[in-house]
Amino acid sequence: MKRFLTAILIAAVSFSANAQFKSMAESLKNKATGKVQATVNKAKTDAHDQKVMNSTYGQKDIKTAKVGAGPVYYVSAETGSNRADGLTPQTAKKDIQKALDLIHDNGQDGATVRVAEGNYLGYLDAGYIEIRNWITLEGGWNADFTDRDPFTYITKMQPTQEQLGTNGNKALITLSGLDNTNYVVAGTLIIDGIMLDYGFETLYLPYDPSDERTGSPEGVDTGRMIDDGGKQVSHQAIHSEAAIAGNMIIRNCLVMNSPYFGIQVNTRCGEIEIYNCVIISNRFAGVRIDGWDKEGYRSKVNFHHNSVGFSWCREKYMEDMGYGYEFMSKVSSDLHHNIFFCNNYAAVSRTHALSGPDAPIEAKRVTDMHDNYFFMNAADLQLPSKGGGKWTNVMVRQFDDVDEKTIPNIDGNKNLSADDPFVKTLWAPYLNGFANLKVLDESSSFDRNSAANLYRQAHGMNMQGTETRRVSMFGNRYRFEEAMKIFGAKAGYGAQKE
Repeated sequence: MKRFLTAILIAAVSFSANAQFKSMAESLKNKATGKVQATVNKAKTDAHDQKVMNSTYGQKDIKTAKVGAGPVYYVSAETGSNRADGLTPQTAKKDIQKALDLIHDNGQDGATVRVAEGNYLGYLDAGYIEIRNWITLEGGWNADFTDRDPFTYITKMQPTQEQLGTNGNKALITLSGLDNTNYVVAGTLIIDGIMLDYGFETLYLPYDPSDERTGSPEGVDTGRMIDDGGKQVSHQAIHSEAAIAGNMIIRNCLVMNSPYFGIQVNTRCGEIEIYNCVIISNRFAGVRIDGWDKEGYRSKVNFHHNSVGFSWCREKYMEDMGYGYEFMSKVSSDLHHNIFFCNNYAAVSRTHALSGPDAPIEAKRVTDMHDNYFFMNAADLQLPSKGGGKWTNVMVRQFDDVDEKTIPNIDGNKNLSADDPFVKTLWAPYLNGFANLKVLDESSSFDRNSAANLYRQAHGMNMQGTETRRVSMFGNRYRFEEAMKIFGAKAGYGAQKE
């Protein structure tokens, strides 16, 4: 009997242990299966999201592209051939766009394009290039790619009026396909050592100092810029179609003589850094970076060590625009160690601000402006008016009075003296023309009772008159060789030589 009870007890314990073990095994199996299934589900979801993004934004890979992770292409206007593969200095391509197209077709984000000295006009000399990948575009190489100095081996894009029929309204460097509304910082685009000059395509009146109607200061190369929108084509030097969702670096570049903004880029997220650039004689504004972040905090501009001058107004009437740098809404900006000189309306504009229901978005951006030099600008800083409808023009001596909420850090800004060595690097005839800029003649005529206006009144049309304004200078072409002298003109401030 005792043995029987012992056997039953042993069997019960064994059954209980087996049952517990089986239960634990089932539990572990279920957990493992659950994990596997969760992993599978996540992979499916990620794949679906990736597919949607690829379909929506035209990107093969939304993961952040690493700088320098792709192949290196070589381009030489002198020795290259567009039938070559571009992968060695000896098999360089002739045209920048051909290399860019290969990168795009092969999905090679992170690639580098090294460009030798010369003048590059795009595919079949169309007058522009289009960048559609996160790449490094690097000018300033010598002919055999053994040495790089962007200030000695000049890589430039300098179209002429022959390109007016082929470049439409494209910017010299047009950025496209780099946006995504998921606010993913997808990569970094670097433009380094490319000299951009629209001065031989932009339309000017003939140079004739004897005829004041031409606006020709003594010693410059052209008459005033033609500001008739029907004749003058709208071109930026660098422009983004839509926005960019990523980081961007523009350095060691010359941006000049554009009839419609120097650099005009929209940013959705990421940081844009612009430094060691000369930005000179552009119409509307030297630099405008618009924020496309609906929340107002994902984009930032670091703008430093640039020389920005002779930014011209929209029209010869000189009533609006003409800025060196514009603080735009939905993007934070930090301006420091720049030189702003001879800007036709204001060196820096802080006139764009959100209000009403968008005031919380406005509060997220930070606009700092510190440790800069200013010289002979119509205004050093322009702010909205407190009343009366006009802008408030502020000079350096008044900066301490600016509201800290508007510009938190405004310390260290100074006037540049007229005898500073930097001023001596500016092209003297152009500087003299700007210093003596004046309205030479202004007249208007309007006759309500003229036969033409009586006829127009009878037919319900607006009456017409004429207005004439002659100015001594407006947007004249700045000389390329003179602009190059500005690099490194003042140690620690303005465009440096790396």
